[in-house]
Amino acid sequence: MAPRPPAFTHFLCLKLVTPTSRPQLASSLGAFKADVTSPTSFGIPPDAIRPLGTLHLTLGMMSLAPDEALDRAGALLRGLKPRKVLARAAPKAKTAPTSLELTLRGLHSMQPNAEKATVLYAPPDDPEGVLRTFCEGIRGEFLEAGLMVQDERPLLLHATIVNTIYVKTGAPRGGGSRGRGRGGHRGGGRLTIDARDVLGRYEDYVWMEGVPLEKIAICRMGAKAVDGEDEAAYVVEAEVDF
Repeated sequence: MAPRPPAFTHFLCLKLVTPTSRPQLASSLGAFKADVTSPTSFGIPPDAIRPLGTLHLTLGMMSLAPDEALDRAGALLRGLKPRKVLARAAPKAKTAPTSLELTLRGLHSMQPNAEKATVLYAPPDDPEGVLRTFCEGIRGEFLEAGLMVQDERPLLLHATIVNTIYVKTGAPRGGGSRGRGRGGHRGGGRLTIDARDVLGRYEDYVWMEGVPLEKIAICRMGAKAVDGEDEAAYVVEAEVDF
């Protein structure tokens, strides 16, 4: 029998909620939630919409022991020089870039069949691939140090907006404008939604635009409830300024 993969305890991420981005994200996420959870619209269960304070771009997953491994990961993160990594990610630039601006636009399904979606996400604009290359450079430092779980899949940068795993049993089932009340099914397992019309409506939706990256962080798995508009947030174990 193959050994079980290690349980994830932490993740490395770009933090999306900052003083600069907060007004944009609070407005766009609030408007989205009001629309898609309405019974006269798509009827998606409110619990499926991720809280403002949880929004981030994951660079990789970690399985860290509470003391030594976590301390090593924190020390590695704090010792990084993100601007040097960015300079390597944009070699064709005439001058080394000193900032990285983030824009989230559109909505995609994590599942190939959007009729049975469980996760919807907002991708970052990255027409020249600089953001992806930068993130792969940061990620590579942790992989090389043995502090990140190897993943053969290509890095998919995404901010999770909808995740039906958080919908409590017995919650109203989501629908869709292809037939309200249709498309929200458990089938003995996780709730799925017919997201085709949601994706169509929000394919060019701007969640935030031109926001400078401020921090890279190691966060503990499992968001915790917090007061205020964030609703929930991940505990930050270590972070570094850009």
